[in-house]
Amino acid sequence: MITGVARLALVGALLAPPTHEWFRQVRLDWLYLMSLAFALSLFGVPIARAFAERVGALDRPAARKVHDVATPLLGGAAVFAAFALTVLTNFNFSRGLKGVAVGATIVVAVGVLDDLVDLPARWKLAGQTVGAAAAMSWGVVLDTVPSWMPGVFWLNVALTVIWFLTVTNAIQFLDGMDGLAAGLGVLAGLFFGVAAFQTRQPFLMFLSAALVGACLGFLPYNFRPGGASIFLGDSGASFIGFTLAGLAVMGDWADNDPLVSLLTPTLILGVPLFDIGFVGILRIVKGKVSTFGEWLAYTGRDHIHHRFADLGLTKTQSVLLIYLMAGTLGLSALLLKGAERREAGLILAQAACVLALIAILEGVGRGRSRR
Repeated sequence: MITGVARLALVGALLAPPTHEWFRQVRLDWLYLMSLAFALSLFGVPIARAFAERVGALDRPAARKVHDVATPLLGGAAVFAAFALTVLTNFNFSRGLKGVAVGATIVVAVGVLDDLVDLPARWKLAGQTVGAAAAMSWGVVLDTVPSWMPGVFWLNVALTVIWFLTVTNAIQFLDGMDGLAAGLGVLAGLFFGVAAFQTRQPFLMFLSAALVGACLGFLPYNFRPGGASIFLGDSGASFIGFTLAGLAVMGDWADNDPLVSLLTPTLILGVPLFDIGFVGILRIVKGKVSTFGEWLAYTGRDHIHHRFADLGLTKTQSVLLIYLMAGTLGLSALLLKGAERREAGLILAQAACVLALIAILEGVGRGRSRR
């Protein structure tokens, strides 16, 4: 790992006007934003780790967890700060970006509080709902319900709230192995960036690049030989999920076809969305939860990364396999640009095969965990 002085020098070099101007002249603004967010995150994570150790914000080993030593939290606060500083110094805020920025700040604040004092699940959900409401107040609302349906506005509002909460918690639930949540943030951000380039939405491409860089700067401390030296914590996982949800809502991912436009972000986020849905249904079917409150509070070793570990895979192998599956679905999402409905249906069938494979592997892992 490079020294603190070298990390600070890298940040200073990237913030220097001549450096930024050079990237602009060669039309690599996206690379500059990714590099700056990476450098800021790389510099900020050790500071967050030292602060977490000082205040006792540690994730201690437990039966449902896969780490063996108490590990500092609050890495996500550094990731958020890197992303926010990159955006503040390089973007003119659009109406939608203001909404997502305010909402993400609320979600991160609630997450930091949870990392410090372990909030009840219902309070975390309430904070996420407030964050979603803040984003919607600035116009970040889905437009997928057909205009002929009664109450179309409120139906879109309800779907937007569900989307924000589902994606945010889907990423958060997968933050159970080193490198998993941040790595999925990198992959999803990359695919959103390419999809934004395909659909001529440079603003969203630049935002995606900043998110990718912030997550990449965290990974050397979290996904490394010998185990993580710091975790994202609730603040980081919820921030990544909320921001990805916001990118999906702000974008127009297909030409004049709301169905295909909706499928693009759904496929990019296919693995975490499948996990939260599949696990939620199984918990209800097996009687592990019977009320919404129980569902919120339930914690267990039944997510996709736990099942892969039950198959005998190492932590690193489990994470890399999930990366591969997420990458496969992301590539399918990129094929939707310009696709007719029949072609989109074939792509969706291909994605269903990938998800079926995940379900089969999870089923085998579940069987082995009971032995």
